[in-house]
Amino acid sequence: MHTETDLETTLLGPVLPDRACGDCTACCTILTVDTPDFQKPPGIPCIHLGAQGCSIHADRPPICRTWFCVWRRVARLPDAARPDRSGILLSLDFVHEPRNCFEGVSIMVRMEPGSDAINNGMAATILDALCDQLIPVWFSDGSRKMLMHPDDNVASLVLSGDPAPGYLKEEVAAWRERYSAFATKG
Repeated sequence: MHTETDLETTLLGPVLPDRACGDCTACCTILTVDTPDFQKPPGIPCIHLGAQGCSIHADRPPICRTWFCVWRRVARLPDAARPDRSGILLSLDFVHEPRNCFEGVSIMVRMEPGSDAINNGMAATILDALCDQLIPVWFSDGSRKMLMHPDDNVASLVLSGDPAPGYLKEEVAAWRERYSAFATKG
């Protein structure tokens, strides 16, 4: 876990001092937790989540002490993007057996059930703020998971290994270099 925390800071920056969870407990319900100290299935409220938040906050497991959503780290996301305000939970995901190089380490944009973030434009605002770096961004509406960044043309070339046209050559090379460790072996 310590390595993942360091990678989060490297990719996204430190936790912003002016951003706090407040009353938000989206991560306590939406996320899967599978650590030696604590397990929780996705979409199920944590057994310690009560009406006033975490009932064991002072003694919570290490994962709960060290994990922070992407909103807490990325200043260009608006205050309205906090999960309990936006209906979207943003996390840096680590997939130990990725299906492709874009799943190993990526930002996951998860719509919460009943969220109106697509209709009110918040999903687009969040995606615009996140899709400008060499970090894959996935979007899930609960029924499917879609790669939003890099775009389809770049992703196809990275995955296929085919030569990129001149206008995409540098971008494709940068993605291939950064994510080659996650390339699937044929």
